Amino acid sequence: MEHYNMNLTLKVWKQKNTNASGSFEIYQVKDISSEMSFLEMFDVLNEQLILEGKEPIAFDHDCREGICGMCSMYINGRAHGPWEKNTTCQLHMRAFKDGDTIVVEPWRSKAFPVIKDLMVNRSAFDRIIQAGGYISVNTGNAQDANALPIDKKNADDAFMAAACIGCGACVAACKNSSAMLFVSAKVSQLALLPQGQPERESRVLNMVAQMDKEAFGNCTNTYACEAECPKGISVSNIARLNREYLSASLSTEE
Repeated sequence: MEHYNMNLTLKVWKQKNTNASGSFEIYQVKDISSEMSFLEMFDVLNEQLILEGKEPIAFDHDCREGICGMCSMYINGRAHGPWEKNTTCQLHMRAFKDGDTIVVEPWRSKAFPVIKDLMVNRSAFDRIIQAGGYISVNTGNAQDANALPIDKKNADDAFMAAACIGCGACVAACKNSSAMLFVSAKVSQLALLPQGQPERESRVLNMVAQMDKEAFGNCTNTYACEAECPKGISVSNIARLNREYLSASLSTEE
């Protein structure tokens, strides 16, 4: 693959804190390698700003390996940028060309208030997990793996749902800021497995109630969430969530 350098114009959202009004600021970066990751390019920009005596741009990151889900940037109108099934830290600058203008924003959702610049508060996801995303287990030695036979399709579906990294791209991509894909993935991964059965009904009721409390929007089946999810979580999980919720609701009314 051909390596090349480029000069870019960055239009970046700057916001001092949650209560402040934000605005876009324009920056120029030069000699950016096509093999840099998008976050490495931001490192270069921040080093440049520091040397100029200016405040660097705040953005979230941790593993830089597509695992943690922290690198939440809305790039040129897409969550995590132009590549599909990709996190921002795994987006490379060869996705752009010399002279491009790149617009970078934080996630836009009432449930994800901006902390500063490109950083948002995603603790709403944590509270949804705390509301029911757990299983009860007996203390003592772990059971042998083969003592819990699991249907192959259920095991595969649970594994795929568990691939969700909680980055919030689904919320950012949704016109309603819905968290249904995230919640459905967390409900599905446990509802499909024997270990998740004891709390199956209370889990879905409590997690959906917390989701609503956090002021996420409703799902209207535009599928933008699946299209922008870096792990390709399927919207079929949303259908499962709806079935789980209806079943649990009817059960508690009996």
